[in-house]
Amino acid sequence: MRTSRIALVLAGLLAGMPVVAQAPLDLPPKTPMPSAAEKRMQMRFPQPVRVGFLIGLPVLDDDSSTLGHVREVVRDPQGKIKLIVDYSKWFGWFDWFTRPVAIPIEVVGIFGRQIASLDMPPAKYAAAPTWTAGADRPIAPDETIRIALARR
Repeated sequence: MRTSRIALVLAGLLAGMPVVAQAPLDLPPKTPMPSAAEKRMQMRFPQPVRVGFLIGLPVLDDDSSTLGHVREVVRDPQGKIKLIVDYSKWFGWFDWFTRPVAIPIEVVGIFGRQIASLDMPPAKYAAAPTWTAGADRPIAPDETIRIALARR
């Protein structure tokens, strides 16, 4: 395809015709978003953040409604990092009606002093099982982890 365009340009120059630069017609397709949450997180420029900075931050849905607040950050036996969020279907305001839910770090992003739920809709928070410590190990507040960036 490239040689035919070059040939046309050369033919136009030889014939004395003005040559107009054209955009290439064989553009590669846009890179599709990966389906795995970890790959999407890598595309969101994960940044280092101290675990203690995340404790207490609100977790917001797409409508900027509060789903809950980060209670702690843990690592499961497979090494995956999870945020433990005190979830409440009443916008995370009433402590009496909250329950802890484990949220994978790959489905959220940080923006300012808030955390956006990027790849987990509110219905999945409601359907998520109540978290119990079990084999998960808490991560110390002074440790640094990586979290994706988000914007609104």
